[in-house]
Amino acid sequence: MKQLILVFTLCLLAQLNLSAQEESAYFLVGNSSTDINSAIQSSKDALSASGFSIIGEYNPGNSNDLAVLCYTSPELEKIALGFNDRGALAATLKIGFKKVGDQVKISMLNPMYLFYAYFIDGINSQEKALAEISDKAKNAMKKVGDDFTPFGGTLDKAKLQKYHYKVMMPYFEDAEELNEFSSFEEGVKTIQENLKKGKGETGKVYERIYANEKVAVFGVALKNKETGEANFLPIVGDDHVAAMPYEIILQGNTASILPGKYRIALHWPELTMGTFMKIMSTPGDIKDTLEGLTK
Repeated sequence: MKQLILVFTLCLLAQLNLSAQEESAYFLVGNSSTDINSAIQSSKDALSASGFSIIGEYNPGNSNDLAVLCYTSPELEKIALGFNDRGALAATLKIGFKKVGDQVKISMLNPMYLFYAYFIDGINSQEKALAEISDKAKNAMKKVGDDFTPFGGTLDKAKLQKYHYKVMMPYFEDAEELNEFSSFEEGVKTIQENLKKGKGETGKVYERIYANEKVAVFGVALKNKETGEANFLPIVGDDHVAAMPYEIILQGNTASILPGKYRIALHWPELTMGTFMKIMSTPGDIKDTLEGLTK
């Protein structure tokens, strides 16, 4: 009996420790003396060798000094689709690259940071599996760099699951609807065609279409120099380049996005109000641009 109590206590403590642990938004994987394309290829090779799928890459703000690599896995996608409230947004993970002088800084969005923020109700039953996916991604990138210094701010599980920047600011649940279609298929076709045309100075970085679940996610490059990534990334900090690209999610016949006042703040948790005020128009600009892709 004492042994059973001890085992139960240890398991409970382990769970409490996992829940209370603070997660950094990003890790600095390391600095590479190669060019940015070689750094991208090394990361692709490392992730692919560990069973991840590379689903997109691009240069935010059309800058040759910045790049993002997007990846996922079947295990992660399966879990993500089990969360009805836009869970598929967390099925795509990202690696960032920034050229500084003759070095390339390689960073990664911390998977657990994203999982805790986007997977809310019901995450406890998937926490172990998600931690394994996170560890698998980090171990893969350790073939690329061995630094793994946390940066970008830290929050624990409880704060991430109810994250909002300030009083009266939106939460994850406060998604902004862009358009409602007559069917899921019409929504996919409309967004695909508009992205193909580059409507609103946009570009497709990746798309994931889950026809059986009637869910689709589109990673979108925001190319306008005055309202897009080239405008706001230098202000909020392009060390966090792995926050990009921004996403549209189509669930059933409704397309939506996470509010900029939530999503930007989440990915830049140390952002001061003074800096946030400098991008006051950005959340609205992003919504207008992405809404245009649904018309």
